[in-house]
Amino acid sequence: MRKSNNKKTRDVTAFIYLRLSRDDNLEGESYSIGNQKKLLTKAAKDLGYSNIVTFIDDGVSGVTMNRPGFNDMMQQLEENRAAALLVKDLSRLGRNYIEVGRLMEEFFPEHDIRLVAVSDNIDTDEGENEMAPIRNLFNEWYARDISKKRRISNKIKGNAGEPLGQPPYGYIKDPDNPKHWIIEEEAASTVRRIFSMTLDGLGPEQIAAQLERDGILTPRAYWQQRGIKRPGKGDLDRPTKWGKTTIMQMLSIQEYCGDILNFKTYSKSYKNKKRIDNDRENWLVFKDVHEPIIDRVIWEQIQEKRGKIRKRKPKDGERNIFSGLLVCADCGHNLNYHFNQGNHDIKYFNCSNYRGNRGTCSSTHYIRVDFLEQVVLGEIKRLTKYAVHYEDQFLEAVMGSSQKSAEAEHKRKQKELAAAQARDNELDGLFERIYEDNLSGKLSDERFAKMSQRYEAEQAELSEKMKLLHHEIDKLSSSSVSTDLFLSTVRKYTRAKKLTPRMLNELINRIEVHQAEKINGEWVQRLTIHYNCIGVLFIPDTEPLPVPNVTVNTRRGVYVTYEPAQNE
Repeated sequence: MRKSNNKKTRDVTAFIYLRLSRDDNLEGESYSIGNQKKLLTKAAKDLGYSNIVTFIDDGVSGVTMNRPGFNDMMQQLEENRAAALLVKDLSRLGRNYIEVGRLMEEFFPEHDIRLVAVSDNIDTDEGENEMAPIRNLFNEWYARDISKKRRISNKIKGNAGEPLGQPPYGYIKDPDNPKHWIIEEEAASTVRRIFSMTLDGLGPEQIAAQLERDGILTPRAYWQQRGIKRPGKGDLDRPTKWGKTTIMQMLSIQEYCGDILNFKTYSKSYKNKKRIDNDRENWLVFKDVHEPIIDRVIWEQIQEKRGKIRKRKPKDGERNIFSGLLVCADCGHNLNYHFNQGNHDIKYFNCSNYRGNRGTCSSTHYIRVDFLEQVVLGEIKRLTKYAVHYEDQFLEAVMGSSQKSAEAEHKRKQKELAAAQARDNELDGLFERIYEDNLSGKLSDERFAKMSQRYEAEQAELSEKMKLLHHEIDKLSSSSVSTDLFLSTVRKYTRAKKLTPRMLNELINRIEVHQAEKINGEWVQRLTIHYNCIGVLFIPDTEPLPVPNVTVNTRRGVYVTYEPAQNE
């Protein structure tokens, strides 16, 4: 009896499928969806169907067959819930020639489903339509053509420095100019806090836990609260549950420096919407486009530090402010942090690659933490005094004697880059012109294809040339720019009396620890300090720049004195 009732219901049931894509150039959501619904409802009733069920995909491309409304409909058709399916035309069903063909040739006949495409005059109850495969092929060609034109349009926009993606957490689109990003202060304050906590030595897990304790909304929850749709994972039932992955991703976002990064991802074809990470060399970077949330030097320092953090934590879970900064001067491996089992007040580092611990390094490179603290604080005080009292000598020592020739080369390459950019902009204008002419019908598709190919080839050459010039200019500029940034950072710590994680992170890149050796009857330990931006800097032993006088009783009555390694 149930089967009979189900069959009766099925016989009077028709599904209508409505789809609107941004590619369709229709008059708007309410008009186009509403128009389709009116048309198909009337057609279904005229065909004698009294039970009409509607399925909608709004704003979804017909290239993909993975659509929520479509998937729901197909599931119910497979369960024999309807006798007919009505669409405005075959392109609503999809723009994939193979998949739509499979549905028409296999799925619908096997499930005894009547297909009606009103505008295409297709009704499978009236027999096979020879034009249907041709229409499907044309629909796929249309999707391919639209995709090609969109790629060209995005290329023009991307090469001109327009952001191709959505602004990251901390920014919103300028209401007066959607091509420009402005700071959203509430979210930006959280971004600054995350970077600040990182400089203070906190790890991603610690930062995430603190933000959760403080009740800070995650980026996804923050956007949802403001009615902004963004893809991504996240438990919206726990809107303050931050994860370390989110923190790590935010710390890597270069856009926080004020930059626009285009072409970071790509798709293999118009049929596959999955974005694939592009090689960094293929990115196009436009610097200082919008107001920065994070100072560039801070961002770069953090990237440097993140690449050096030891992955293995000490067994007791404790970290020291020097963790990740110390490397063996002989083998280049990190030094691991320990404390004396008999006296926990004695804390020290030694080489993680020491052969006595199954490594290959010949010496332990043992160094006490209290020794390190005194030496490094003394060297930082010495550095700040050198920069303040002997600024000219400091700048000269950093820049080197080749600065003049570097400046001349810098100017020459800047001129060459300007010429390449001017031609690239000219090609963008030509692209826009032929694109508009093609849309208006003034330029044929064949002619458009030939001209765009020629312009694309020239622009590809220019792009490679500009990338190389940008790299060379950045390399030439880095010494002077880095010096200025480093000098401003140094000045912050002219009155420093205590080491802090932030101070170490902002000033020091790494410290090479040499094995203590006996010189003239005394044990001496040398350190080579590599500063951020400038590397190793030789500071003369003159007043008021005395070498830190540090001596510690390391173990068994052995006294070790500090001596700076010579600048190589």
